[in-house]
Amino acid sequence: MARFTLPRDLYHGKGALENLKTLKGKKAVIVVGGGSMKRNGFLQKAEDYLKEAGMEVHLIEGVESDPSVTTVMNGAAKMQEIGPDWIVAMGGGSPIDAAKAMWIKYEYPECTFEDMCKVFGIPELRKKAHFCAVSSTSGTATEVTAFSIITDYDNGIKYPIADFEITPDVAIVDPELAETMPQKLTAHTGMDALTHAVEAYVSTANSAYSDPLAIHAIEMIQHDLVDSYNGNMEARDRMHDAQCLAGMAFSNALLGIVHSMAHKTGAAFADYGAHIIHGAANAMYLPKVIEFNAKDETAKKRYGVIADYMHLGGANDDEKVKLLIEYVRGMNDKLNIPHCIKNYGPDSYPTEQGFVPENVFLERLPEIAKNAIADACTGSNPRIPTQEEMEKLLKACYYDTEVDF
Repeated sequence: MARFTLPRDLYHGKGALENLKTLKGKKAVIVVGGGSMKRNGFLQKAEDYLKEAGMEVHLIEGVESDPSVTTVMNGAAKMQEIGPDWIVAMGGGSPIDAAKAMWIKYEYPECTFEDMCKVFGIPELRKKAHFCAVSSTSGTATEVTAFSIITDYDNGIKYPIADFEITPDVAIVDPELAETMPQKLTAHTGMDALTHAVEAYVSTANSAYSDPLAIHAIEMIQHDLVDSYNGNMEARDRMHDAQCLAGMAFSNALLGIVHSMAHKTGAAFADYGAHIIHGAANAMYLPKVIEFNAKDETAKKRYGVIADYMHLGGANDDEKVKLLIEYVRGMNDKLNIPHCIKNYGPDSYPTEQGFVPENVFLERLPEIAKNAIADACTGSNPRIPTQEEMEKLLKACYYDTEVDF
């Protein structure tokens, strides 16, 4: 038996933000990030709509990119003081993910971060509050998923929290918010969405319910991502829907080791000057993981189906897999994303020598590989890598070398 869970209500299209005024409650807390929602006037609109709904409104502002355990605990403590019956998370993946974890701690103050990380082990929520997510970026789809990514900076590791309990009650997918994304963010979130859809389609937990969502998302992303990156706002609007469809797929079909590796490398080299941004990590690792997974016959056939829907050609599945890999690499070139960690600069753009020195990468490789294998996303990957295989795969992602194992 399997389960398929989505938010009870999803409001989409321009002006969808206005549906905040239909929420029923006494107190709402809005969780937001670094200020773009305020600068572009969307935060004020959200406050006004919630007040129109008759609610007292409080703010938790300043959630950082790659939100920390500390941010989560501090936000939950503020929620304990405020006592909201609606949590409205607004912005990119970071504030929404942080708010999901705050929600758990708010409802269960005794719950530790370690407790939260037990896969599908969270107790029943909605005893104190319901949750509404308003997405402003076109990639993470956390507004419709059962996932949250929180960073433990002490250990340099990103942890996925996974449980259907944290699937939002209400999702608002208003493309007007996404039109404010800068170009680099458009690229990274778009490749994150493509990775979600591809991994969901080849996941061992795929189903007849998730497959159509994943495939249609891939078709839409193929059609619209590069144009969205280049400033076409109609394409940008469609990408906001595409990433949401990809999110619906992976929230139920789960993901694979592209995400496992991205989670465990993202903050692993922060002491050397930068994070490896999640969407860029996915973009770099996806071709290597396709090459690795395609050694599994079932996965190879499913990659072949993806290539067919993308009209890439190929006389057999081996050719189709090769063309799919070439397509993803070509898209990275069009989006100015490097092909490997070695060439990943502090600003995320391709450079001759990136911020991760070779000796540091090799020194940390065994621990990163071990942590990636233990990541919650690994279990649904078509091939479960050994420690040796994961190390070799990460090396391929560092040097941009062939995956022949």
